[in-house]
Amino acid sequence: MTAIQTPAAASASTSTRVLWALQVLVGLFLLVGSAIPKFVGQSDAVRVIAEIGWGQWLRYVTGFFEAAGAIGLMVPRLAGAAATGLIALMIGAAAVQVTVLGSVAGAAFPLVLGVLFAFVARRRRAGTLALLRVLFGR
Repeated sequence: MTAIQTPAAASASTSTRVLWALQVLVGLFLLVGSAIPKFVGQSDAVRVIAEIGWGQWLRYVTGFFEAAGAIGLMVPRLAGAAATGLIALMIGAAAVQVTVLGSVAGAAFPLVLGVLFAFVARRRRAGTLALLRVLFGR
């Protein structure tokens, strides 16, 4: 016997697949396009961190948080929490672009990513709340 899927269930199933596809694509982009170049010392990553003037340690710390967030986006139980953390990282990136590097236009991309992460965090909030209950026993 096969189950008959209602239009609402089909729509929910499709939106879940689209959300996971978005998470995986953005996670891979963040990992391959941003975190790994920071770890291997790609010239652009080194240059930007040098322009910020806070030392190359910042490149490794930022790369770590980007990689952790990217991987977290692809783990069902961690996706919402990872997206929430990445929102904070993107706000920081946008703030540094404007205040330290003097580039208002440079803040646009991290803010767009922040909006995507906010969308993911909102859609994954039930999972984030469940994770917090497990971690803090409530």
